[in-house]
Amino acid sequence: MIRAQSTETKEVAVEVILGIDKIKKLNFSPNSQVQIGNESLLRITMIPQKREITFTGLKPGKTSVTLRNSVGDIKAKYLITITANDQSRLVKELNDFIGDVEGLEIGVKGETVYVGGNIIVPNDIGRVVKVLSQEKFAGVLFLVELSAQTERLVGRKMQEEIQKNQLPNVTVRVVNHTYWIEGIVTSEGQKRRAEEIAKAFYPDRIASLAERTDQVIQAKKPAIQNFIQVNAKSQPPPVPKLLKITAQFVELTKDYSKAFGFKWTPLLSNGAGSISIGKTANGGVTTRSDGTLSGTISNLFPKLNSAKQAGYARVVQSGVLVVKDNTTGKISKDDTRRFSLGAGEFQQASSATARFSVEVLPQILQEEKINMKIGVNVSTNVGQDPPATQANNLSTEIIVKSKESAVVGGIVVDKTSTDYDKLPPDEVEGANPLFNFIRSKSYTNSKTQFVVFVTPVIIESASSGADEIKRKFRRRRR
Repeated sequence: MIRAQSTETKEVAVEVILGIDKIKKLNFSPNSQVQIGNESLLRITMIPQKREITFTGLKPGKTSVTLRNSVGDIKAKYLITITANDQSRLVKELNDFIGDVEGLEIGVKGETVYVGGNIIVPNDIGRVVKVLSQEKFAGVLFLVELSAQTERLVGRKMQEEIQKNQLPNVTVRVVNHTYWIEGIVTSEGQKRRAEEIAKAFYPDRIASLAERTDQVIQAKKPAIQNFIQVNAKSQPPPVPKLLKITAQFVELTKDYSKAFGFKWTPLLSNGAGSISIGKTANGGVTTRSDGTLSGTISNLFPKLNSAKQAGYARVVQSGVLVVKDNTTGKISKDDTRRFSLGAGEFQQASSATARFSVEVLPQILQEEKINMKIGVNVSTNVGQDPPATQANNLSTEIIVKSKESAVVGGIVVDKTSTDYDKLPPDEVEGANPLFNFIRSKSYTNSKTQFVVFVTPVIIESASSGADEIKRKFRRRRR
């Protein structure tokens, strides 16, 4: 006699402690639709891909859970009993306070509630310790550590800050949760400075809150191991930087004059006769003429004189000098013009020299700023036979940023003059003017100014900019 196999699914009893999730593995692919007898007592999380189901108790009580497979057949039945005790209440409260901390694990082992795991964010450890410092969590076991990824991140920050403080040969790595500082320095002071920088990152920013509340058990070995070697040999001095100093002298000259005159001076030629007017003995007036009055009269008609004159000149001289930091550099250019003074046996040779010279002492400061002691001397030849020499000198000390131009000095001379009735009468030999009538006005405006520009540039080598100079001197072919 053959008996039919029973297909009824047996109900499995499961106990869930309030505040502690219960995870069950399934041997079938579950349907996402789950039947819960009392949804106010239990919350279920289903992961069909991993065939897992998680039971989370909401409040004490009993309820049933029925699971079906993908075709709708009942494959599992559970009788869930949710119980509450002191440990479960602690777990529930801890989850409310710090359950969202990444990498943190809260659970019960035996009769002890523990908080463990590897925290990803260093600042979260202070929050966890602050919560566990409350009296009601006094019995909770604290087993929290930083994750290996976070430790490596902290070590990288330590190394970056140490190397920023003029210690480029010092490195930091993590070995068994300990920070090893390695490298070579030139003095004991540099070794201590590297260790102090590393300590500033570790105790204050990561473990200080936990240590103050006695929640972290201190290891016998220090958290930072200093393996830096001191090499007292003097390192070669760094190569001094170079600067390209460009000084430009610009001189502008403007002249303007305007003259307007009215002149009337009729002249009577000599020997052409004369007229005399006199007084008689009895008080009367008498006239007398000698010769005739038929002489030639010149300049009989009045003359009008009007003229304008204007001139403009610009002189630009530029000097470029490449010099080391904290070193005085000089550059000059001379132009000599020879001429003679006097005449005959008193004649002698002389000369006038036009010069452009620049002297500078640069010093590189922070943020690519440059302190410069600079002197500029410019002299030019003015006029002809003999030429005169006009000199302009400047000496100052300024601070300019690299690749920026500054006006370091300049002088402006503005001269204005006005003359009235300055037109002299024409002088004709052997002639006397009958009368003089002169009205004139002359206006002159002369303006001269010079300005000195300076542009410093920090360069890597003296060959910088050579290609640009070659292009300027390269002959163009048609």
